[in-house]
Amino acid sequence: MSINLTQQIKCPACQNLQEITLWQSITPTDSPDLKEDLLKGKINIFRCTSCGQIALVPMPVLYHDDKKKLMISFTPCEDDAKRVQLFNEIKATSKKSGELESLEDYNLRFVWSYNDFLEKILIFDNGLHDKVIELLKLLVLMQDTDNMPHRTCMFGKLDEDEIEFLVQDKKEEKLYTSRIPMSTYETVHTQLKQSGIKYKSFDWEMVDSDYASRMLYGMNNNL
Repeated sequence: MSINLTQQIKCPACQNLQEITLWQSITPTDSPDLKEDLLKGKINIFRCTSCGQIALVPMPVLYHDDKKKLMISFTPCEDDAKRVQLFNEIKATSKKSGELESLEDYNLRFVWSYNDFLEKILIFDNGLHDKVIELLKLLVLMQDTDNMPHRTCMFGKLDEDEIEFLVQDKKEEKLYTSRIPMSTYETVHTQLKQSGIKYKSFDWEMVDSDYASRMLYGMNNNL
């Protein structure tokens, strides 16, 4: 069930106080329009009616797609140490409550970036798996190792037989695209499965660029 609350938020720019609806839980099966707003970047986004300032409200959101057996816990956090702490807390809480037993066939994800949150939803909506996508993103960036430190790669879209990735270069302030055939995706999917990678979660996971690096160097998600 989708859950929200109403709060008074002060604009960080002009201090204008206004009321905003914040969402704590989103279940797309019950609220398809709410999911559409989320993917358009309209959920938990403060837009000041006085000065026009736009800012993300740091409200944790639990996304539960029971049809795709996908659950994403999104908690905005920029601090590395705090992020690890929050991740460990959700794992401990789920284990203690017995929640994991009812989510045995799910993919469980913990994310801290709003863009990563939306990306995860789009990946699974397209019938793809984020573990494969994260590895492909890393391989795309490794095509130009000199520029890797100031580049990021995101899933863009799935065409009939190709996956488009968006590569943002923060130094050059440019956006590039890179396309990978679906046949490459299928090959990597098979290879990861044969290496021991599980495509259903045994616990909450952070499947990101660090995870992809561990996969690339032969570590599976039991480690």
